[in-house]
Amino acid sequence: MFKKFSSLALSLVLAVGLLSACGSSNNDNSAANTNNPDGAGDAKVTINMFTASPEYTEAFNAYIEEYKKVKPNVTINLEIMQADYNTVLKSKISSGQTPDVFQTTAGGDIDTFAEYSADLTNEPLAAAMTDAVRTSMTSTDGRVLGLPVKGNLMSLVANMDLLNQAGVTEIPQTIAEMDDAIAKLEAAGITPFANAYKEWWVWKHIFQHYVNAAAEDAGISAQELVNQFIAGTTTFQEHSVLYNNFFEFIDKTVTHGTNKPLERDSNAQVSDFATGEAAFLTGKGAWDEEAIKKITPDMNIQIAGYPVSDKPEQATIATGADQALRINKDSKVVNETIEFFNWLYTSDYGKSWFSEVARVIPPIKDAPLPDLDMPKQMDEILKAGKSGELSVNYSLDTFHQKFGELMQAYIGQSKSKDQAIDEIQKAWIQFGSSAQ
Repeated sequence: MFKKFSSLALSLVLAVGLLSACGSSNNDNSAANTNNPDGAGDAKVTINMFTASPEYTEAFNAYIEEYKKVKPNVTINLEIMQADYNTVLKSKISSGQTPDVFQTTAGGDIDTFAEYSADLTNEPLAAAMTDAVRTSMTSTDGRVLGLPVKGNLMSLVANMDLLNQAGVTEIPQTIAEMDDAIAKLEAAGITPFANAYKEWWVWKHIFQHYVNAAAEDAGISAQELVNQFIAGTTTFQEHSVLYNNFFEFIDKTVTHGTNKPLERDSNAQVSDFATGEAAFLTGKGAWDEEAIKKITPDMNIQIAGYPVSDKPEQATIATGADQALRINKDSKVVNETIEFFNWLYTSDYGKSWFSEVARVIPPIKDAPLPDLDMPKQMDEILKAGKSGELSVNYSLDTFHQKFGELMQAYIGQSKSKDQAIDEIQKAWIQFGSSAQ
């Protein structure tokens, strides 16, 4: 998911000095001396990165600056765009100006951009990935074509101080438990839900938990269920968790949530939750913790899966990687770019960068977790139980955006439940996914 903050388009150019050995005659931008860790004797190299994650601008700057110490001859131009990123990326590609590095969603979109992506299967960075993350970066023909921006965690987030104040000692795991918690919270004068339904992307983060449960009930994998929807061989009506439970939960979040949900964006939602205006944060994940703690540093945050049914074991968190960086296979500096990311994903600095600089869940093995509550709780949860699939990866973002817009129309009452469902199912068939 590209996390949506306020519209932002910025370009950062980081110039790195050129150190040339006396007598070197190599001026080819694609012919760096990869055997010299100090960069002496290497030709000047420029790598152009185009990403959609402005929240990690400082962190990206940090690893680019650190790489100066490894390869002083490398200049990395970092362009970050939030608004209309997908449209601009496609325009760049169609005009033959594909960046050396660009960002897409993972899963199905790994295949969408396969023809532009370098094969990383046998690179050290691929071996460094966790198994779940590597799966999200792998095409249907078994090639690793992306590298993860970060690991991710998506869950229901609770302010346990407010829950305890209302006499709720644990995050609800079933529909009945959630109904009881809602009643107790409102009796104590506490609004249950903070929503960000102005954003199209929050819907997919909620919906995937219900997809996972529906697949389990059907005795198939989440990917198989999504493929059935894409093929048009199943419907919401055949899966009560989707047709009834999902819509009933959304209705509850609207009825028992903060005012004007279609006017609340991600930042407003985080503010509502962090200032104690609501007890639950919906459609979000671990990436919001630092923003929450900046407002209320001592908040007692806990995570859990959504109460998707009356089976507590189906209330699982979802983990994996949903954002990928791609290396342009036709780049003149493809080898130098791969070398750069091999360094980031395997070096001691890289292992610490994820947790200490970016403060995200590392997508690589043997890297420490950041000193944050949600990742630590995730680690404990996964020691004792399972994670739900990151089933958002089995559909394209073009579908998810349409899905979000249809759900906005539903809660805005311009479409009925059945009208929204009918159009969602048609959109699944129309947009599909190349991961079939």
